[in-house]
Amino acid sequence: MSTAKNPTELIDRYLQAVRFWLPKTRRQEELLAELGEDLRSQIEEMETQLGRAANEEDVSAILKRCGAPMMVASRLAPNRYLIGPTLYPIFTFVLKMVLLWIMVPVFVFIVGPVNLANAGGHLGSAIAQTMANLWSAVFIAAGVITLVFAVLERTQALVGHTCKWDPSTLPPLEKREKKTSQVQAVCELGFGWFGLIWLLLLPQYPVLILGPAAAFLKAAPMWHSFYLPIVLLAAVSVVRSAVILVRPRWTWFPATSHLLQTALSMLLLHYILAAAGQTAGGNWHPFVVAADGVSDSTKFIHIAAIVNASILLSLVCTWFGLGIAAAVQTWELIRFMRTRATEVNQMMNLNPR
Repeated sequence: MSTAKNPTELIDRYLQAVRFWLPKTRRQEELLAELGEDLRSQIEEMETQLGRAANEEDVSAILKRCGAPMMVASRLAPNRYLIGPTLYPIFTFVLKMVLLWIMVPVFVFIVGPVNLANAGGHLGSAIAQTMANLWSAVFIAAGVITLVFAVLERTQALVGHTCKWDPSTLPPLEKREKKTSQVQAVCELGFGWFGLIWLLLLPQYPVLILGPAAAFLKAAPMWHSFYLPIVLLAAVSVVRSAVILVRPRWTWFPATSHLLQTALSMLLLHYILAAAGQTAGGNWHPFVVAADGVSDSTKFIHIAAIVNASILLSLVCTWFGLGIAAAVQTWELIRFMRTRATEVNQMMNLNPR
């Protein structure tokens, strides 16, 4: 139904856009209901003054006075924050990505073993040193990320008061079905590009993964066989995020592609672990070895052994974690297919030939 024939549909489209920016709390529907009631009362008051039914231009004028959906969502938030509810979901995603998915693994599996070797095998001293380094790095990273988002919050507020928007550009009404958030898709695409570029730079800059240990450690030859498949898998992840962002109506694609990507990751990890264990003497192929200049040093050979054990443990845990994720994603995909099949059957029953 067009907005020209039903101008009040603009209200529903407007509320739909505000819902996208509102934080997912228990008060979300209540706030939207209050906003919808206020907008409809303004339309009724205008119709009383004009003595006729409101048309599309009249409703658009009311929505323009109310403000852009993103700014209205910020005003509807019950409290004010250093980082408002509009940017807060992105802020938490970036914070978790940097602190939990990047910094913690690097400190646990690389910096920690290096500190243990430098401490002469004294576990307590190595743990204390690693925790101190991790705490400092986490504090600095969290502070920088918070500062950046606080600046974005203030910039967004200044821009929001002066920007112009047209209610006719509101997206059409959609069915209330679970879809991948566009904000999440944008973040996944950005971090996917970051990860792909990071992988492409690794051969020339091993310090990006080994940190200070790159001075006395280097990648083992076994990685030469798996570097290209890892890069291709990262490229597939970028393409997946781009498709989700460009084709949001393909509701089947996120769950299906996510399961496929998890399966490919498990397969690649399986071959990596299998290659690491295929030796004539029954020993494991190393993941890292001592650098050429220190290859005869017992100390650095010992450090490489500790790092290899840590990498092996992390890869095995990752494989089991991906297995659990694959089971959950398979169940979600089955539920989605059942729901879609039910909807198709209902439509066929409502529209028999």
